[in-house]
Amino acid sequence: MKRRNLPKVLEELEHAKFFSPCLTAKVALPARPGEFSDFPESLSEELKGALSQRGIRNLYSHQAEAFERTKAGEDVIVVTPTASGKTLCYNLPVLNAIDRDPTSRALYLFPTKALSQDQLAEFEGLVQGLKAAVKAYTYDGDTPGDIRRAIRKKAHVVITNPDMLHAGILPHHTKWNEFFRNLCFIVIDETHTYRGVFGSHMVNVMRRLHRVCRHYGSKPQFICCSATIANPQEVANRLVEGEVELIDRNGAPQGEKRFYFINPPVVQKELGLRKSPLAMAQRIAGELLRSEISTIVFTTTRLNVEVLTKYLKDLFKPSGTGEEQKVRGYRGGYLPNLRREIEKGLREGKIKGVVSTNALELGVDIGSLEACILTGYPGSIASTWQQAGRAGRKAGLSCAVLVSRSTPLDQFIIRHPDYFFGRSPENARLNPENLTILLSHIQCAAFELPFQKGEAFGEADLEEILDFLAEKRVLRRLGDSWYWAEDSYPADRISLRSVAAENFVVLDKSEGNQVVAEVDFESAPLTVYPGAIYMVESQQYQVEELDHDNRKAYVTPVKAEYYTEAVLYTHLKILDVFLSDPEQAEKGGSLFQEGEVHVLNHVAGFKKLKFYTVENLGYGEVSLPDQEMHTTAFWITVPPEEVHEIGLSIQELLEALAGVGYAMQHMASFLLMCETRDLGKCIGDPYLQWFYPAETDRIPHDRLPVDEHGMPLGETGDRGFRPTLFLYDAYPGGVGLSSYLFSRRDELLSGTLAVVERCACESGCPSCVGPSGAVGEKAKQDAVRLLKWMISGRG
Repeated sequence: MKRRNLPKVLEELEHAKFFSPCLTAKVALPARPGEFSDFPESLSEELKGALSQRGIRNLYSHQAEAFERTKAGEDVIVVTPTASGKTLCYNLPVLNAIDRDPTSRALYLFPTKALSQDQLAEFEGLVQGLKAAVKAYTYDGDTPGDIRRAIRKKAHVVITNPDMLHAGILPHHTKWNEFFRNLCFIVIDETHTYRGVFGSHMVNVMRRLHRVCRHYGSKPQFICCSATIANPQEVANRLVEGEVELIDRNGAPQGEKRFYFINPPVVQKELGLRKSPLAMAQRIAGELLRSEISTIVFTTTRLNVEVLTKYLKDLFKPSGTGEEQKVRGYRGGYLPNLRREIEKGLREGKIKGVVSTNALELGVDIGSLEACILTGYPGSIASTWQQAGRAGRKAGLSCAVLVSRSTPLDQFIIRHPDYFFGRSPENARLNPENLTILLSHIQCAAFELPFQKGEAFGEADLEEILDFLAEKRVLRRLGDSWYWAEDSYPADRISLRSVAAENFVVLDKSEGNQVVAEVDFESAPLTVYPGAIYMVESQQYQVEELDHDNRKAYVTPVKAEYYTEAVLYTHLKILDVFLSDPEQAEKGGSLFQEGEVHVLNHVAGFKKLKFYTVENLGYGEVSLPDQEMHTTAFWITVPPEEVHEIGLSIQELLEALAGVGYAMQHMASFLLMCETRDLGKCIGDPYLQWFYPAETDRIPHDRLPVDEHGMPLGETGDRGFRPTLFLYDAYPGGVGLSSYLFSRRDELLSGTLAVVERCACESGCPSCVGPSGAVGEKAKQDAVRLLKWMISGRG
């Protein structure tokens, strides 16, 4: 690889035959100068000297404002772009306080271990210039027991994550009594990540933290930092349950950035199929990497990380110079030491290209990259800007390239660049009053400290919940107090991010069962089933055995020409109906409802997909335990008496409903401003317990539904068949997404109809109802007919 400058490479790229015809937008974001302020007068001389040693002669305006506001006793949230120096917004007030009073303590909360380690290095670099012995430590699951004791006694600053605060610190607060008594600051970084389930848990963890602080007589200040979202102040207010002042005037300089929107070419016009976005990303990244342009490529799934990493390594292997080692993969599941090695290689410039999930979207220091490629729309405007911001310097040119997939949401964004560039980022939504989540944390809080009559915990009727738990003998009521009554440890069984807290470990049998990776509980049935090809930085392993009870997957290295993809079946049962649309029920037509459901996911097998061509080489069978959860859902039912009104056969109706579901799931994520994977989808009849096999090809006639007696249903559904489309919250207990869809069902239906009708394809494609080979040759026109009937009640 020979180094060339970025402006020259981009000029050639813009005129390249594979690139220029696919370009739907090119936006130049101009460079902007910085806004600077002198060091505040109240900043200690030692700190001024330490900053000067690091080449810092003044502060950005937002850093100075954050210092002055915290000095005045305000809680603040700083909202500025990536690499704008937010770290000093909290390190300076904390260090200044410790310099004046060495008994002062601070708690730093970061959403990931990687960020905690990264910020410790940054903090220690600043502290080296001070004479005072300021001690900072990370405190997480990897911290040895003997060091934990020292941290509790000696640390001025404890750097941890919400999971450790929840399970490792708050339940043992008596061991931290001196730390909590002197706690002056709580720093919450990356507050934009606290949305959905994670954010809802986090609000309740902070409620527990407030209780413990009050118990020890401390009232710490909050310093929050966030990437750009529409409601950062609202999120911060919810997290700290108080008034937080907003600082959003960015004073950091910014170099010029060019942002390109690329829509891969159509390769099969009649089917509306486009070139693979992975192939397009490989081509663009290859051009950049050959010119020694440091590049990060984001993908939307862990599997795509591995596939694209292999493709890029394959580009450079023929040279025989080892250049392929300059391209690495990065995602959740890699072992900590491997992730640290990759981060260090990026900082030092030894690694020129990295392919990542959104694991590198957050502010881990990976040095100065020049180019960013987004393989697929990340699902929100906020995440898109956050990922694009990983490339760029304070001076000089950088670029970002968004390569679209064929999905409806991607195609909308790529065809309407003005919408993207002209719209503010989305609101972060969270629902801390979700009863499942709230009940879990009330139990944790009772374990930590007894509840007293008149005490509040969120917006719920706390006394009613406490009495309920007392009836269940989880708590014991004595007078006006409620005490924990069980022998178990509640925080240990509650995960802040997922259904189950325990990961699977991946063991290489050829190396004496050496651990090569970890897989979270929910992903294990989809990635490490027997026969699966599991990849780590493009190294292929075949799964020989999955020990589900002991959470272990045994693998051996292989060289296969294919990768695998699980075939998932979803079954669903309605448990309770919360709301129905009475007007729609009266006038006839489809029935709209919202309620609680039981979801069962079953991995029935897997597909073998050839590298590069994605040709299906065959199937394999899998036998694994099912995964179950209770959640909330919004659903649309075609009543039995209405089936004949639509004018479609059962076969056509099911294929039309599958097409509607495909488009509606993407439209719903657009309306909710969430990621598509936050919503599950299921089609079938829950009363007959028959469901559309969504992960296979077209449903054959001999697999049409049967009634409860095993009899085939008639073409007009005269035996009571109720075809139903479900969109459900993909999290236990739900987080309010389905409720929002029910309230905006008219907008959801009309938006879905517009997506399908306006698509230029003839008979269905991935940009509207899905590939015609998967949903039927008439799926598009039948989906339009069905949607119009759903809207009007009679088609």
